[in-house]
Amino acid sequence: MARWTLDDIPWARFDRLLLDADIVKVVKAAALVEYNGGAYAHHLCRVFHDDPAFQASALRWGEEEIHHGQALGRWGEMADPDWDFAAAFARFQGGYQIDFDCDRSRRGSRAGEMVARCIVETGTSSYYTALRDAVQEPVLKEICGNIAADEVRHYKLFYRTLLRYLDRERIGRWRRLCIALGRLAESQDDELAYAYYAANAIGQPYDRRRHGRAYARRALAVYREAHVARGVKMIFKAVGLPANSRLARAAACLAWAALRRRGAHSANLTAAASL
Repeated sequence: MARWTLDDIPWARFDRLLLDADIVKVVKAAALVEYNGGAYAHHLCRVFHDDPAFQASALRWGEEEIHHGQALGRWGEMADPDWDFAAAFARFQGGYQIDFDCDRSRRGSRAGEMVARCIVETGTSSYYTALRDAVQEPVLKEICGNIAADEVRHYKLFYRTLLRYLDRERIGRWRRLCIALGRLAESQDDELAYAYYAANAIGQPYDRRRHGRAYARRALAVYREAHVARGVKMIFKAVGLPANSRLARAAACLAWAALRRRGAHSANLTAAASL
C-alpha cells in the first residue's frame, strides 16, 4: 500500500493564481502514464512467475504507481475544471497498447529487466524532483515531493532485485550499459507523446513527432543541472560503474548539454504551434 494517501495532500491550499499552463499540460500527461502502472506490474509478475516474493513487491509497486496517477489526475481536474481524467485515460489506453501479457522480458533476462526498471525509476525520480523544485503551486509541489520519494524507493527495490539476479545470470557491465542506453532511447517513444496527446489534444489527429516535441518542450524545461547529475549517478550504479568517478561527472556534463539542446530544439519547432 502507498505510504501516503490522497487525504494527506493539502488540497485546500490549491492556488489557481500560481498555475503555469505548460506545467498543467505535462502533469495531465504524467497522470495517465502513472495510472497505467498496474499493467506494467502485471507484466513483471509474468516475467518473474516463479518468484512470489518479487511478485508481491511488484504488485505493491503497481498500486503505488496507480496512486500517483490518482493524485496527479485529481490535481489536473482542479487545475483544469473542463478536463476529465477518466475520459483522458480511456483515450490513452485505447491508443497506446503494448503486450503486457508477454512472459518474457524484452531485455533478454530478468537481470536485464531490472536494469531497465532502474533506468525508468531514475527518470521518474529525477523528473518529479525537478518538477517539485520548479513549480510554485503548493499542492502540486507536495504531490511531486511525495512521488519523487516513492520513485527512489522503487529504484532501490529494483536495484536489490538486480543484484540478486546477477548472481544467477551474470550479465556483464557492457550488456547492462547497452540495456540502459536502449531504455533511455525509448523515453522518446510513443508513450509520453501519446499521453500528452490523449490528455491535451482532443479533436486533433495524433502526430508522434509533433506531440512528442510539445511534451518535451514543457517537460525538459523544469530540469536543472543538479537533477541530471543525480540521475547519471543512479544510472552508473545500475550498470555497475563507479557513480562518483570522473567518468560519471563527464557523463553528467554531456547529458546536461544534450538535454538543453533537445529542449531548445523542441521549443524552436513548436514555437508557433498551439499545443
